Amino acid sequence: MAIQFPQVDAPDEARQRDLARRLDVSVPGRALGRLGAIGAWVAGAQGADLPHPFTRARAVVVAGNHGIAERGVSAWQPDAARAQAADIAAGGGPVNAAARMAGAGVRLVEDFLAQPTGAIDVEAAMSTQECADALQLGVDLADEEVDAGTDIVLPGDLAVGNTTVAAALYGTFTRTEPVLAVGRGSGINDEVWKVKAAAVRDAMFRVRGCRDDEERVLSEIAGPDFACLVGLIAQSAVRRTPVVVDGAYVAVAAYVAERLAPGTKRWLIAGQLTPEPSHLGCVQALGLTPVLALDVTAGQAAGALAALPAVNLAAELAAEVLGGA
Repeated sequence: MAIQFPQVDAPDEARQRDLARRLDVSVPGRALGRLGAIGAWVAGAQGADLPHPFTRARAVVVAGNHGIAERGVSAWQPDAARAQAADIAAGGGPVNAAARMAGAGVRLVEDFLAQPTGAIDVEAAMSTQECADALQLGVDLADEEVDAGTDIVLPGDLAVGNTTVAAALYGTFTRTEPVLAVGRGSGINDEVWKVKAAAVRDAMFRVRGCRDDEERVLSEIAGPDFACLVGLIAQSAVRRTPVVVDGAYVAVAAYVAERLAPGTKRWLIAGQLTPEPSHLGCVQALGLTPVLALDVTAGQAAGALAALPAVNLAAELAAEVLGGA
C-alpha cells in the first residue's frame, strides 16, 4: 500500500486480565456477566486499574457514492445518500438522535459524495492513487480526532449499495461464494437480491487473480469512502484509541484494517450484529463478540452509538464493584 501503518501496540492486556480475574472471584463481579468482560476490556484500552466511562466519544460518518447503486441493488434510490447527508448536516438522521442519547459528537465526511465510483461489476471503483488518498484522509481524520481529545471512535457509513460492496470485499478476501456473502441489505426482495448477487459475483470474478493484494482489490471493488474508513480504524488503533464497530460496511473495513495494520483488532469492540453475512463473518474473524444484537442496518454508526451506553455502564459497574476491594 502507499501507506505503511506503524506497529499497533497492544492495549494493557495485563490490566485487562487482572480486572477480569478480580471480577471472576467476586460474587458481585460474576453477577455482571458480559458487562464485566466489557469493563475489563475498557480498563485495558484505557491502561487503568479501574475503567471509567468514555466522555469524548465521536461518531465519524463517511458518505460515499457507489456506481453499482445504478444497477438497482438496493431498496433505496441511488441518490438517497445525498438527502440523508443533508439531513445529518442539519442535525437530523439516526446518527444525531443516537448521539444525543449516547452523549457523543458527530462528524460528517462528505468528500466522496459528489462523484460516483465506477460500477464494480464491470470496472474499477477508483484508481490506486485515489485509494491511497482516501486511506490517508482516514488516517488524518483519526489523528485530528485523537489530538482533539476523542477517547473512543465510532465509524459510520452512508451510501446506497454499501452492503453490495461489503459482500464483494468479504467474499474476495475470505474466499466465500457470492451467494453466501450476499444479504438482504436494505430489505430487498428476491428479485433485487438476484441482481445484487450477480453484481457481487461479477465484481469478485474481476479480482479473482489479485485477492491477496489489498491495494488492488480496494481500488477495483471498494470505494474511497471504504478506504477512508479503513484508514480511520487502523490509525485509531495506532493511536491507542478504541473503536466501536457498527454494521456490515464498517465491520468489513475493520477486517481490512487488521490485514493492513495487524493488531488493530485488539482495539475494537463490536457494537451490534446485523443479519448480513459479511458482518457476522468479519466479526467472527476478528474474534469479537457484539455488545448488542439489534439488526440495525441504518448505518451512520447508529448501532454502535446504541451500544455505547452499555459499554459505559460496564465500565461504571466494574469500577463500582472493585473500587472498594
